[in-house]
Amino acid sequence: MNGTIALFLAQDGIINGAIYALVGVTLVLVFAVTRVIFVPQGEFIAWAALTVAALEAGTVPGTAWLLLVLGIATAALEVVREGRRLTIRRVATMLGFDLALPAGLLLAVIWLAPLKLGLAFNAAMTLALLIPMGPLLYRLAFQPLADASVLVLLIASIGVHFALVGLGLVFFGAEGVRTTPLLSGTFPAGPLVVKWQSIGVLVVTVLVLIGLYAFFERTMMGKALRATAVNRLGARLVGIPVASTGRIAFALAAAIGAVSGILIGSLTTIYYDSGFLIGLKGFVAAIIAGLHSYPLTALAALLVGLLESYSAFFASAFKEVIVFSIILPVLIWRSLASGPHHDEDEEA
Repeated sequence: MNGTIALFLAQDGIINGAIYALVGVTLVLVFAVTRVIFVPQGEFIAWAALTVAALEAGTVPGTAWLLLVLGIATAALEVVREGRRLTIRRVATMLGFDLALPAGLLLAVIWLAPLKLGLAFNAAMTLALLIPMGPLLYRLAFQPLADASVLVLLIASIGVHFALVGLGLVFFGAEGVRTTPLLSGTFPAGPLVVKWQSIGVLVVTVLVLIGLYAFFERTMMGKALRATAVNRLGARLVGIPVASTGRIAFALAAAIGAVSGILIGSLTTIYYDSGFLIGLKGFVAAIIAGLHSYPLTALAALLVGLLESYSAFFASAFKEVIVFSIILPVLIWRSLASGPHHDEDEEA
């Protein structure tokens, strides 16, 4: 390996690490607020890229239909669970968010998609379709299990992941796609040729990290999420609606995943199941950081990206094994350092 190859590998590792950082901080956010290890986070990334590709082709993406189905199922579940306790305000919210919004977006996509209105429309419509899916998935699959153990929530998360992967195959097929870059062109940086889209990924990653810091430190909603993360029971006792904080956390997760998918769709070929590996590598970064620190998660994600890149050069057949193996010494060290642990359910 010479210096030029090393620089190219470092460039790829940093770009990949930036995406893993977005996944990792999202996993930390969702776990801190809801105790859900959100395995399907990668599906939002893959589906965003695939949705953009479908809109570029002038077809209606399956995500538009799925959003409507999720809205109907969530509303029906809430009616069954709440029954006569439903208030007029809650019914109006359900009709607006669960039914009218998905139906309106579906009609808009059916009408506008064949017109091929360009990159800005495709990106905006993809965000509009995917962001509401986060709260709907939370209300449908996780909110009824909010008081269950972390293991039960993990099993539910894995089930949601498999369901979304299967639906992705149905909606988008087995062929991979690449989308048109939002930022076209390249520029020289010494021996490297850097894509402007890659710079966009790095800039967005930094902005998301800064935005999350400002959100949690400067806004009442962010402080409510922090309080829920520290003590769910205490937050509930002081009047913080814990269920609402869970929906907000999942909406943020869906938004970050959708933005990530829009950005990387032009940098690599995305398949219906590509989100699984992306999500796992973000999970490795989150585990290294202990599932509680956003800056450490971002740094760990860069480490994962660089390790993956150089492993692909020296031992391409084992690069995934090498990346996933680095969590073993971390888990062993944390297990030895933490001492005896009592489950929170037992303490209650």
